[in-house]
Amino acid sequence: MFAQLKRILVGRPIATEHQHHERLNKATALAVFSSDALSSVSYATEAILTILVLGGSVALGLSLPIAAAIAGLLLIVGFSYRQTIHAYPQGGGGYIVTRDNLGDLPGLVAAGALLIDYVLTVAVSISAGVAAITSLATNWGFPTLRDHAVEIALVCILIVTIANLRGAKESGFIFSIPTYAFISGILSMIVFGIAHDLMFGADPVVHSIDPDIPPTGEVLSLWLILRAFAAGCTALTGIEAISDGVQAFKPPEARNAAITLTLMISLLVTMFLGITWLAYTHQAVPNEFTHETIVSQIARTIFGVGPLYVFIQIATALILVLAANTAFADFPRLASFLSRDRFLPRQFSSRGDRLVFSNGILVLGLCSAVLVVIFQANEIAMLPLYAVGVFTSFTLSQSGMVRRHFRRKQPGWHYSAMINGIGATLTGIVLVILMVTKFVHGAWMVITAIPILVMVFRAINQHYQRVAEQLSLSGAILPPELRRHTAIVLVSGIHRGVLPALQYARSIAPDNVTAVYVDLDPEATAKLRQRWQNWGCDIPLVVLESPYRSLINPILRYIEEVESRYGDDVITVILPEFVPARWWEHLLHNQTGLLIKTALRLRGTVVTSVPYRLAR
Repeated sequence: MFAQLKRILVGRPIATEHQHHERLNKATALAVFSSDALSSVSYATEAILTILVLGGSVALGLSLPIAAAIAGLLLIVGFSYRQTIHAYPQGGGGYIVTRDNLGDLPGLVAAGALLIDYVLTVAVSISAGVAAITSLATNWGFPTLRDHAVEIALVCILIVTIANLRGAKESGFIFSIPTYAFISGILSMIVFGIAHDLMFGADPVVHSIDPDIPPTGEVLSLWLILRAFAAGCTALTGIEAISDGVQAFKPPEARNAAITLTLMISLLVTMFLGITWLAYTHQAVPNEFTHETIVSQIARTIFGVGPLYVFIQIATALILVLAANTAFADFPRLASFLSRDRFLPRQFSSRGDRLVFSNGILVLGLCSAVLVVIFQANEIAMLPLYAVGVFTSFTLSQSGMVRRHFRRKQPGWHYSAMINGIGATLTGIVLVILMVTKFVHGAWMVITAIPILVMVFRAINQHYQRVAEQLSLSGAILPPELRRHTAIVLVSGIHRGVLPALQYARSIAPDNVTAVYVDLDPEATAKLRQRWQNWGCDIPLVVLESPYRSLINPILRYIEEVESRYGDDVITVILPEFVPARWWEHLLHNQTGLLIKTALRLRGTVVTSVPYRLAR
C-alpha cells in the first residue's frame, strides 16, 4: 500500500549509474536555482515602501536612491560569487568556503545561518505567493479567500515537497515554465509601463479603499532610511544558491554556473529597479486595508484587470510558490555536506530512490510548514527574520575567499581579493544594519537560533567522534572463544507462532534453551502450564512473577540473573512475532514486542525476532 502510493507520488527509482543524467542545463538551472532571487523583486520594493511610509508621503521618493544602492550591492555580491564558483567548482557554498578558509566554528555559523534562511525562504516565498493569489481574488470579488491563506500555503508546501522528491531534473522542468512566464510578464510590464508613462504620463494607482498615509509621519532620519534599506535587502536572498549547487550543472560545471549567475543578476537588477521606478511614478503604496501587493497595483494600473494583469498575477503567484524550490535544491545539499562532516545525522547524506536527498527535503518541508502556521502566512511579518541568516553567510563566505587569495597568491590574486574584500565589507555593514534595525522586529530569534544550532552541530560531531574511537580496532584484541550460548524465548502464550521460535532457539543453543513467561493473569498462567506439557518441545518454562503488572522489568531482572552465572557466555533473547497480512491490521495489536526489543537493545542484549506470517 505505502510502496504503491510512494511510486505514484515520487515515481520509479533511478539507478545510481544514471546520476549524471540528472544534471541541469543553463536554462533549467536558472529556473531551479534563481527562482528565489528573481521572485524577491515582487516584495522587495514593497518591503522598502512599508518602512518609508512611516515617514509619510514625503519619504516615499527615497525608494529610488535606496533601490539604486541595493542594486549596486547586488552587482558587487554577484560578481564576488563568480569568484567563488571558479575557486570551488565542486560546490562552494558558504559553509564549505568558510570552513575551508576560516575554520570549523565560522563554518558552522555560516551553515546554521543558511539552514535557517532556507527554511525562511520556503515560508516567505509560499506566503508571498498566497498573497498574490488573494490579491487577484480580491480584485475579482472574492476577498474572503484571504481567510484561508494558511491552508493554501500548506497545500503549496506539500506540492513543492512532492515535486522535489521526484528528482532535480523532473522538478526543474516543472518549475521552468512559471519562472520564464514571470520574467517575461515583469519585463513586459516594465517596458510597456515606462514607454506609456513617457508618452502619455503616469496614472496614479486607484484604491478601492484609500490607504491612510499622512503627508508627514515619523521624522525622516538616518534610522528610518537604514531600516528601509535593510528591508529592501531581501532582494539579495537566494543569489548564493548557484554557487552552492555547481555540481548540479552539466559540464563544464563552473563555466555554466558562472554564466547562469551573471544572467540571474542582470535580470534581478533590471526587474527590481523597474518595479521600484513604476511604483514611484504611479504612486503605488502598501495598503493595510486591501492587502493588495505593489506588483498587483502597478499591473492593474498599467494593463487594467484584463488578461495581461491576470497573467502577471498568476505568474507572480506561481514563481513565489515555486521559489521555494531554490531552498529545496540547496537545503538538502548543505545538510548532506554537514552530515558527511559528521555535524548532522548520517541520514541526511543518503540519496533516495530518485537520487535526491529525501530526508533533507522532508525536514525542510515540515519546518517551513510550522513557520507558516506560526506566522499565519504573513510574509511581511517573516521578512525581518529573513535576511539576517543569508547576510551572515555572505560576510563569512566572502571573508573566507579573501583569506584564500592571500594564502594561495595565484595569478591575479590582488584583484580577486579586492573584489571579495569589498563584498565582505559591504555585506558585513549590511548585516550590522539588519541586526540593529530588525532586532526587536524578530531578528533576535535568528540571532539566538544560530548559536543554538552550532552547539547542536558540535554535540552531534562529538558523539560521532566518541563512537569512532570506541569502535576503532586500534589496541583491540580478539575475543576469547565462547564457553556457552544461551537462548531465552519470551512467550506470551502457546500458539503456532511460538513453535518456529522454539525450534530456532534449539538450533542455535541445543542444550541451553529456556522459555520465559511473565505472570500477569494467574488463570492464563495456569492454562499455559497445562498446554506447555504437550507443545513446549521439552523446553523448560520459567514463569516470572509480576505483582505490579510490569512486563519489561521482570524480564530485565531475569536476564541480569542469567548473565551473572557465567561471564563469557552470549545470551540471545528470541521473540516470536506474528505478522498480520494487511498493513492496517497492525493497528489492532499492541506493540509490546517493539517495546521489549528497544529495552533489550539499549542494554546491549542480542535480540532476534522470529516472524510468523498470517494468511489473508
